[in-house]
Amino acid sequence: MALIDNRILRMAALGTAALVLTTVAAGAQTAPQTGDAARGAKVYQTNCTGCHALDANGVGPAHRGVFGRKAGSAPGFDYSPALKKAGFAWDAARLDKWLANPQGFVPGAKMPFRLMNAQQRADVIAYLRKESGK
Repeated sequence: MALIDNRILRMAALGTAALVLTTVAAGAQTAPQTGDAARGAKVYQTNCTGCHALDANGVGPAHRGVFGRKAGSAPGFDYSPALKKAGFAWDAARLDKWLANPQGFVPGAKMPFRLMNAQQRADVIAYLRKESGK
């Protein structure tokens, strides 16, 4: 009986350790990254310029000055009602959530694109921060 109890305890301990390591690894993947604006410019050019530009509205709003700007307020752009009512100003954390899942972050938003890679998001955010003069 003691042998079975020891095996159960060891299996439970290993299971707990595996759960902790998995949680830590998952957290490491979603933790804020340090971005590089030069890499971000390339990612932006490849992934964002089909709909956005720094200084002109297109399918999406202009991005220069996005840092600190109230969501849904770039002049001359027709935002979704959801984004107009969002009630926050853009910062790095909000941009990261937005780029990862726009509709999950602001249900009813129009933007369908998701930038899934955390490092690429950090790089684009660094680029937008630089281009916003922040």
